[in-house]
Amino acid sequence: MQGKRARRISTYGMLIALAMILSYMESLVPAFWAVPGMKLGLTNIVVLFALYCIGTDSAVGINLLRVFLVSVLFGNGFGLYYSLAGALLSGLVMIGLKKTGWFRMITVSVAGGVAHNVGQILAAYVLLRTQALLGYLVILWFAGMLSGALIGVMSAIVCERLKRFVSFEGNDSRKGLE
Repeated sequence: MQGKRARRISTYGMLIALAMILSYMESLVPAFWAVPGMKLGLTNIVVLFALYCIGTDSAVGINLLRVFLVSVLFGNGFGLYYSLAGALLSGLVMIGLKKTGWFRMITVSVAGGVAHNVGQILAAYVLLRTQALLGYLVILWFAGMLSGALIGVMSAIVCERLKRFVSFEGNDSRKGLE
């Protein structure tokens, strides 16, 4: 029993560390000039892996802890506010779609990418109170769909190759990988 607990904790620690590293690497890449602040969303590979290969609670915990740690180490209060809004909405959408069993991982990822951008724009709207931000949403929807598709494909490959290494008992979270 103690070995299983240690295995879970070490798996979670590695996934959080990987998500933080991917987030930091993304921060080093200059933003696309036409879409300021746009990122690929590499950390979502870790979140999708956790969601499909470990379970919903683990995915939520890993994602929220990653948001807080990255904001404390590399960001600021505003970054936390925007990231948390995007992560929460994205997580809710991806969990909901996955639970239906109707959607493949790539579709769940695309919806998550779009929802993340919507969450961030809504947070900015609440904070800044300007409707000009809503026009930016169309661009971010398109960017979220493209990056979500790419991240979904990469996540499916990662899950397929690594799922045998993280088999926790009572876990039926692998549905939807096919």
